[in-house]
Amino acid sequence: MKAVVVTDFGTHPLLTDLPMPKPGPGELLVRIHAAGVNPFDWKVADGALRDAVPHAFPLVMGSDGAGVVVETGPGVTRFRPGDRVYGQFMSLPQGHGSYAEYTLADQDGKIARIPESVPFTLAAALPTASVTAYQAVEAARLEEGHTFLINGASGGVGQSAIQFAARAGARVLATGTPDLADHLRDLGAHAVIDFTVAPTHEQVAAAHPEGIDAVLDLVTPTGGDTSPMAGLLRAGATLVSTNFATDPGALAARDILGVNLGNSPTAETLSALAELAASGELRVRIDAEVPLHEAPATIAKARTGHSTGKTVIVP
Repeated sequence: MKAVVVTDFGTHPLLTDLPMPKPGPGELLVRIHAAGVNPFDWKVADGALRDAVPHAFPLVMGSDGAGVVVETGPGVTRFRPGDRVYGQFMSLPQGHGSYAEYTLADQDGKIARIPESVPFTLAAALPTASVTAYQAVEAARLEEGHTFLINGASGGVGQSAIQFAARAGARVLATGTPDLADHLRDLGAHAVIDFTVAPTHEQVAAAHPEGIDAVLDLVTPTGGDTSPMAGLLRAGATLVSTNFATDPGALAARDILGVNLGNSPTAETLSALAELAASGELRVRIDAEVPLHEAPATIAKARTGHSTGKTVIVP
C-alpha cells in the first residue's frame, strides 16, 4: 500500500510502499478515503512526543482520517466490514497513521461511525480541531448571555468553537482579519476583533470594562504570558488554553478557573460531532483536497503559514 512516512525524527516526509497491515484482536483494517491535515502531525514527526511514548519507524504520518472498514480481527463486535468510520488513527508504537491507503484502529479507540450524509472529506476534517473546540467550549462553562472571547478564531479550532459557543447562547467575540470577518460572523460571532489594528486585550477591555465571562486562548504559546487575557475576566470566569499556557493556581487566587486543555476524543464525542455535521449545525471550511502523492509537498507548504480552513488528503 502507499503511505507517507518519516524514517526518523526530523526527516522529510516521503511517499513509499508498505506492507498491508493485518488486524489483530480487537482491531479493524480501514480503507482510508480522506485524511485531515493538522500541525500536530508534523510536530509529532519532528519529535514532540519522543520522550513520552515509543515510536516505530518508518512512521506513517497523520492522525485524523475517515474511511470504510474492510476487515476485522478476532473479537471485534462493535464494527463490521462496510461500516463508514472516522476518528484518530495515529498509533506511534506501531508506526500507524492516517496518511495511507489503509490503517488499523482499535474497536474501543478513538473512532465512530459516520452518517451516510457526511462526506469522508468532511468527517476527516473533524477529529482534532472540532473535538478540541467542543471540549474547550464545555470547559468554558458558558451560559446563555455570557460574553466569550476566542483568541485565534480564524483557524480550524476557532471556527468550530464559534459555532459551539453560539449554540450555547453565548455572545461570541472572535479575533480575525477583515477578510475573514463576514465568514466568522456567519458562523455565529457577534463581533470580530481585528488584532492587526491594536492588541486584542486592549480592544476588548475598552468595549467591556465590566469584564467578560470566559476566554478560549488558542494563541499564547506554552510558557507564554496569558495575563492580558486573564485581565479581561471578571470573578468567577474561565480561561481555557489549548497550549497549556495557563497557571491554574495563580488564576484561582483571583477567583478565575484556569484550564489547560488537550485534545481527548471519545467515541461518544465523535458520534455527537458527526450528527451535528450531518444536520448542518457544524460547518467546516475545507480549503484543499490533495492526492496522497502530493502530501509531502502539501505538508511543507502548510508548515510555512496559518491556515484558515482544513486541508484534506485523499488517497
